[in-house]
Amino acid sequence: MKSFEFTRADDAAGAVTIAAKEKTAQQGANIRFIAGGTTLVDLMKLSVETPGQLIDINRLALDKIEPTRGGGLKIGATVRNADLANDATVKRDYSVLSQAILQGASAQLRNMATTAGNLLQRTRCVYFRDPAMPCNKREPGSGCPAITGHNRMLAVLGTSEQCIATNPSDMCVAMAALEATIHIQGPNGSRAIPIADFHLLPGATPHRETVLEPGDLITHVELPSPKVGSKQLYLKLRDRASYEFALASAAVVLEIANGSVTSARIALGGVGTKPWRSPEAESALVGQPANASNFRKAAEAAMRDAKPRSENGFKVELARRCLTHALETAAKS
Repeated sequence: MKSFEFTRADDAAGAVTIAAKEKTAQQGANIRFIAGGTTLVDLMKLSVETPGQLIDINRLALDKIEPTRGGGLKIGATVRNADLANDATVKRDYSVLSQAILQGASAQLRNMATTAGNLLQRTRCVYFRDPAMPCNKREPGSGCPAITGHNRMLAVLGTSEQCIATNPSDMCVAMAALEATIHIQGPNGSRAIPIADFHLLPGATPHRETVLEPGDLITHVELPSPKVGSKQLYLKLRDRASYEFALASAAVVLEIANGSVTSARIALGGVGTKPWRSPEAESALVGQPANASNFRKAAEAAMRDAKPRSENGFKVELARRCLTHALETAAKS
């Protein structure tokens, strides 16, 4: 691990100010905010992440889960994953989110990891984590050995010739299905970004994973008012039952009336370069009878644009079956 400076911030404005000053003083120095550090510190130990400045935001008043005036839910950036998953309101009204978080990582990591940190998990693969190997995410233009190399765990949706790494988050898949909004405070003021627009596709710039600019700080996430009576489910398929990334996962939020789907929000994990909302699957379902045949059609629509590589072709059918089963299970709940 390379040496770095460590600073504690007392409030959000102060954290942003410190980041902005350091950016100016050090001519674009690599600065990171840190709370739980469950991914950042790991990557720093591997010399994959080498920030010159860490700003500790644990003292900031961003650790609350509160109702909003519009009937939704405000989740602070430093709310720990375990607290979010076990919150009574989340379990009752946004159960898909609770389910997703509890199927991610381990109990120890969930006790440390934060909401904002989970949103900012690096989209990664074994080559990204090995500084001895080329990687367009670490060094733009150096190449992507995963395309012809070891890619069993990697993405089949949203890929490019520059990167096929998979977004590893479970929480973000559920938040995509719940249509979360991410609130950001930065040197140029505050703004709100729908989660669908927050993560970027790799394209020709895989080293840029989100819309965040230098000095931007996530302050909270807002969930819209819950769909009363909706059927919610998160299904995760993986190589082992715990502490493992998804090979394929599905977050579904359904409303069914008189045997037909009146509303559907669907997101996939384990198969995309970002948390993968599927409007194709949703369109295939809305207005149709809630039956196995239509659920399979929706799954086929979701994976229509998949581009498998040498080792991960099985993910296409696995994701179809995962989504089909998730829809069938949710509909029966």
